[in-house]
Amino acid sequence: MKKRRTGQRAFVNLRAPITLVVCIAAACWIVTGIPTTSGLAFFHPEAPAKVSRKTLTFAERVANQRAIEEVYWRHRIWPKERSDSKPALDAVMPQAQLEKKVADYLRNSQMLEDHWQRPITTEQLQAEMERMAKRTKQPEVLHELFEALANDPLVIAECLARPVLAERTLAIFASVKEPLESWRARAENEVPHTMAAATSHYTLPTISDGTNGCTDDTWATTSIRTPTTRYLHTAVWTGSEMIIWGGYNDSGYLNTGARYNPSIDSWTATSTTNAPAARSQHTAVWTGSEMIVWGGHNLNTGGRYNPGTDSWTATSTTNAPAAREGHTAVWTGSEMILWGGYDGTNYFNTGGRYNPGTDTWTATSITNAPAARDQHTAVWTGSQMIVWGG
Repeated sequence: MKKRRTGQRAFVNLRAPITLVVCIAAACWIVTGIPTTSGLAFFHPEAPAKVSRKTLTFAERVANQRAIEEVYWRHRIWPKERSDSKPALDAVMPQAQLEKKVADYLRNSQMLEDHWQRPITTEQLQAEMERMAKRTKQPEVLHELFEALANDPLVIAECLARPVLAERTLAIFASVKEPLESWRARAENEVPHTMAAATSHYTLPTISDGTNGCTDDTWATTSIRTPTTRYLHTAVWTGSEMIIWGGYNDSGYLNTGARYNPSIDSWTATSTTNAPAARSQHTAVWTGSEMIVWGGHNLNTGGRYNPGTDSWTATSTTNAPAAREGHTAVWTGSEMILWGGYDGTNYFNTGGRYNPGTDTWTATSITNAPAARDQHTAVWTGSQMIVWGG
């Protein structure tokens, strides 16, 4: 089988407590937990001996964050169905948003030190870099990230590894006492103490370009540091991340989600601020800049999630289709078309077209429409939506 250098994907089953991922084109996805000093066992003897001894200002951190976002944006899928051109990064992520991302990870680090007396150490950051380099499922993208940060190990440790490590560690400790969102809300108005990295030296790890021990068409378990177990959720692929959201488990319906980044093999929780109501059996489409979710669990509401700003915007309910679940949805390039479904009593042969540009709904014709149904399939051909079965 010819190896693919880009576009590697896997489907994650989040219903089981220990999830599985498929190994495709000799690349398996494995998510690990908190790196500790023992993680230095991943260290490659042949790694370049480049050593960094300097500090970083807040402005430098912001500039490096922009370099990271440029890489991700370059790989972001812009659907071919869209008539408009993919905009520059500045049009979708202003300077203020870059500054917020930096302030957020500095606050996360500060909270670990102030509230739990667990400051992130140099050893942990080195181990996290090593973990990324060894476990990456998109080595070509990780190479681009390292190069965007001038292959400077201190910059990589502080601007790429620290945000991931702080987020993951904070989520673990926060879940013990109270939800992570509560801690974030409390820290929102705090100004981080430390704007510059302590002078330390790190070693640049060697990125694994191998198969990580994977064999084609095989499965490998992931770490338990995945999102909450669930089923009947949705997932979209953005070109640089898989975003999962919603679903159902023993605790009930969920309005939480997460973004999986295969290049650094890490999960990041999606915001719940202004998120749609908890649900399952809804639909989700990727527009090029947003994930739109709609319906499910007898709801006719939805939301648009922007991964660049980690924010939600509600979709209009004016003229929206009747509440339903088990329906289908496709993205045309300018509209999301949904059709069919079930409300617990009635099956539908109705649908709607949602235009996110105008936040408006238009009903689909029922003339010659197929018989009412749910649990069917739908695809977009470029000019038509084809539905079948159910």
